[in-house]
Amino acid sequence: MASSPPEPHTTPGAPPVAVPPLWRALTAEALGTGLLLWAIVGSGIAVTHDGPLIAQLFPHAVVVGLALAAIIVMLAPHSGAHLNPAVTLSAVLLGHLERRHAGPYVLAQVVGGAAGTAVANATAGLAAVQVSARARDGAGLVASEVGATAVLVLLIFLLVRAGRGPGPVGAAVGAYIAAGIVFTPSTAFANPAVTLARTLSDTFTGIAPASAPAFLGAQVTGALIGVALVRAFRTP
Repeated sequence: MASSPPEPHTTPGAPPVAVPPLWRALTAEALGTGLLLWAIVGSGIAVTHDGPLIAQLFPHAVVVGLALAAIIVMLAPHSGAHLNPAVTLSAVLLGHLERRHAGPYVLAQVVGGAAGTAVANATAGLAAVQVSARARDGAGLVASEVGATAVLVLLIFLLVRAGRGPGPVGAAVGAYIAAGIVFTPSTAFANPAVTLARTLSDTFTGIAPASAPAFLGAQVTGALIGVALVRAFRTP
């Protein structure tokens, strides 16, 4: 999501927020990202079967979108429910999060994501930690990650700055990611923590470590574009 603890601020255009303790925010970020990866990897394993790709992709997209919406609604009051280093970076640049809290947020997201992937693998009867061999390469996939991440950032922060609460934001973000899984060639990872975690599962949703750097660069680029778009929409 995007509004955030810790500490009130007076950045123009970013409304003050209530301030939970930092430890609670970090716990929420780790837990939420872990649950998101459990949903992503677990549903990917569950829908894997012979047949058309869309027959696997569509139920996976629905599950991920619904889970993401629920996680945002549950955890937004405690951390802003970023669940995504690209969102955390954008929150800092837009004045919704203190710069000094960005590193701990990102660390919590990465650790939580890795733990969620291990849980998904293990509960499916697989080795908890694997190395994915699923290559995801090509200019089209990288470009779609730039676009998917930019629109995600734009969606979140325009809604937050319009005063929308966790319910509407969660529903909108969940719907967008569910749709993006189907309509983008890359299946809308749009999240560096998700990308890193998915290198640890050699399943339907995995990504080979060699493919990850291009995705990570695309997601950071997309976040910066999204921030520029948010600022443009808020400029009189």
